[in-house]
Amino acid sequence: MTNVVVVGSQWGDEGKGKIVDWLSERADIVVRYQGGHNAGHTLVIDGVSYKLSLLPSGVVRQGKMAVIGNGVVVDPHALVAEIDKLAGQGVAISPENLKIADNATLILSLHRELDGMREDAASNSGTKIGTTRRGIGPAYEDKVGRRAIRVMDLVNLETLPAKVDRLLTHHNALRRGFGVAEIEHATIMNELTEVRERVIPYMDTVWAYLDKNRRAGARILFEGAQGTLLDIDHGTYPFVTSSNTVAGQAAAGSGMGPGALGYILGITKAYTTRVGEGPFPTELHDEIGQFLGERGREFGTVTGRKRRCGWFDAALVRQSVATNGITGIALTKLDVLDGLDEIKICVGYKLDGQEIEHLPASQGAQARVEPVYITLEGWKDSTVGARKWADLPAQAIKYVRQIEELIGAPVALLSTSPEREDTILVTDPFED
Repeated sequence: MTNVVVVGSQWGDEGKGKIVDWLSERADIVVRYQGGHNAGHTLVIDGVSYKLSLLPSGVVRQGKMAVIGNGVVVDPHALVAEIDKLAGQGVAISPENLKIADNATLILSLHRELDGMREDAASNSGTKIGTTRRGIGPAYEDKVGRRAIRVMDLVNLETLPAKVDRLLTHHNALRRGFGVAEIEHATIMNELTEVRERVIPYMDTVWAYLDKNRRAGARILFEGAQGTLLDIDHGTYPFVTSSNTVAGQAAAGSGMGPGALGYILGITKAYTTRVGEGPFPTELHDEIGQFLGERGREFGTVTGRKRRCGWFDAALVRQSVATNGITGIALTKLDVLDGLDEIKICVGYKLDGQEIEHLPASQGAQARVEPVYITLEGWKDSTVGARKWADLPAQAIKYVRQIEELIGAPVALLSTSPEREDTILVTDPFED
């Protein structure tokens, strides 16, 4: 039985929501394996929109199990708020359809505050990263520093105070450096005790649950939250997120072995966007960039931030295909390009007069690269709602085939509108 990993192949915001929704309908279990409530997607089911930021997409479908793996950092208050919000939309969430890894790290108010203080300080010095200020990075730091509070720690109120003290020793030293008041022990204890009864029922040994169900033949969908180019190791460092976003993290972030991952589906937008700071070689600052942003409705699901827009960067996606082991891509938002006279694709870069085929890892070099383009003829006919190849204009098909050749991976699904039915299926990732 094939399991499927969904991973963004660019800087995120590739339109994963629709694809994940389509796949989750066919999966038995949907697993989030990294990130936190700093990213998300919108699902539209029977005309109703559900905006998810932390909860896996499986929660909105009956008979599916949603799992938050150990690779995710969980803000317990944000979790409870999201559960309550969905309940208001008629989605009942219980331990029968949601499990949270007992060894997942918690995000606390002190993490959010530290995140904000650092961004404010960086803004003044011109070194801002552009985080969502939701405490994601500081929570991962505490995880790696072996001082984090984890979901399982909520159970034992006898040992929790000592863990809080250890955490505060570190954070209060940081707060003194920023010249702000220290946090009282009672503040964090109250923060945790007021939410613990809402979180503990969902706690489970997730790796064992997944292993048991995999062996029983369950179809598992691993749902990534951010794009490959935001990966802490393989992204445009330091303008990245604080976790590994590549497909390999699906194993580490859920407790399953790499051999259980199966099909790697790279979600790929037909052009390129980015939120926040950092390099963006193909960014457009002209009317075409404005056109892509407006027609593509390029605003973040969680933050509402406007996305930067540019031409498709085949060199970057080719890099993502390699680092993820992508089997095939789901190409989204092709319809946004309708009506353009010509369309450019970046095939590589020039760096200090030399042509190179990949984006260098150095921040300084990334800032100096210049995109090398090829130009294709655009198409005037609409691709909106196309559900088979014959419905597409010839030039649109040529564009898709050119992308396949340049990135070294085939198109498995092609999306031609936000509606889930408007999809051309080439290869079923869940096929045995």
